[in-house]
Amino acid sequence: MEIRIGIANTGRELTFETNESPEVVKKAVADALDASATHVTFTDSKGNAYLVPTAGLAFVEIGTEDTRRVGFVA
Repeated sequence: MEIRIGIANTGRELTFETNESPEVVKKAVADALDASATHVTFTDSKGNAYLVPTAGLAFVEIGTEDTRRVGFVA
């Protein structure tokens, strides 16, 4: 699943693939914001960790787990 994170005052978005379910990602972001944590941590499908400051979160877009279709749809 693809995750896109917008960070305030930056021109680029943080985009990565993760093996986590959408519910786990939503819960991690919500828990960090509710607890007034300084950052939230994500891990991508390759094992890289990302620390994102919660004060700078502009948006978090959670992609679907659907696979891409090949061919034409009638």
